[in-house]
Amino acid sequence: MMEPSSCDTFVALPPTTLGNRIIFGKNSDRPSDEVQEIVYFPPSQHKPGEKVECTYIEIDQVPETFAVVLSRPSWLWGAEMGANEHGICIGNEAVWGREEIGDDEALLGMDLVRLGLERADSAEKAVHIITELLEKHGQGGNCMESHMAFTYHNSFLIADRKEAWVLETSEKHWAAENVKEGVRNISNQLSITRVDRGHPEIKDYARSRGWWDGEKEFDFAATYSYVNTARMTATRGRYCEGYKLLKKHEGRITAETMMSILRDKESGINMEGGFMTTGSMVSILPQDPSLPCIHFFTGTPDPDRSVFKPFVFVPNITQLLKTSSPVFGPEDPVKKKPRFQTKPDRRHELYKNHESAALLMEASKDEGNALLKQIRNLEKEKTDEMEHILQSGHLDVDQAVNLFSKCVEEEICEYMPKD
Repeated sequence: MMEPSSCDTFVALPPTTLGNRIIFGKNSDRPSDEVQEIVYFPPSQHKPGEKVECTYIEIDQVPETFAVVLSRPSWLWGAEMGANEHGICIGNEAVWGREEIGDDEALLGMDLVRLGLERADSAEKAVHIITELLEKHGQGGNCMESHMAFTYHNSFLIADRKEAWVLETSEKHWAAENVKEGVRNISNQLSITRVDRGHPEIKDYARSRGWWDGEKEFDFAATYSYVNTARMTATRGRYCEGYKLLKKHEGRITAETMMSILRDKESGINMEGGFMTTGSMVSILPQDPSLPCIHFFTGTPDPDRSVFKPFVFVPNITQLLKTSSPVFGPEDPVKKKPRFQTKPDRRHELYKNHESAALLMEASKDEGNALLKQIRNLEKEKTDEMEHILQSGHLDVDQAVNLFSKCVEEEICEYMPKD
């Protein structure tokens, strides 16, 4: 099994933020050659008895699914992170603990992210939906497009306009913590000490395994984590550094602050190497329900050399063609057994252009710096436009339909060779 290494997710709630907003952010740290795509699925009605095919297993569909925008590894059904039309954001993390991870294919944590977004109209309801699905179907299966097994349990950070929840799991057992104010972050370790909601058997199970004596105060993270947490030192370092960065900006946290945290390489939050940050997301969730939620996605690796592009939910969104990977249908090596015998080219148009630009940035410092300045100017232009919408309260729905797609096209233009 691969060593733990991946992902940091953050949330900041008033009074730590400016403008009565909740700010959500996540870096998805995945194998460096994996393509992350940004895809949109409209709201949909489903017939009784319909099934939904997740990455590995099929489960019952619900009568109605909400519109979602997802940042996901392009080979699977679920998502690393995303948002829905009700202003809910979810990001997941790999976690390892005392409980053995089974080999059976079940729901991936990334499937649970998408299912939570498609089915919940509040963060609290998403906790209920994810835990219900977890208890019914379990979690498991290879989380990497490879022969090499990479399996884990999951934690989730879930936010809406009012509050946030941290949900951490160990096989089918789980604990949830409600966050009403301040800052909270998760990395690849169990972190819940105060359990606001939990699986009815988390204490009895821990006692039966000899992990808890039933007398001292129950601490979910301490009870279900490894006895020897030395292998989690790097993770703990990122968790602590992320918390410090949030606390450093407390009282004045904005979307731009969150973007700068996700770009931080010194802390390890912007990960480099065999596992790297392959996609990033930042969301603004205004507490005023008359204002739109705004979600920024990169859809490309390394947020320090990427553009956070805005997306707003409105009816009739233009399909996000230039950030959508090729589809291989039943011939996809993920669908055929044995799985992962070959690996097709899953790069989307933005990814290919960004890849060429990244090579230029590495080859020529001057040209690279000039290009970086251009794409940062593009991002600043878009964040300023979004701030104006939030300040004025006016959203041009006709423009919002193409908002993300247009920004992707502008970014691609910046990467094109200049005569």
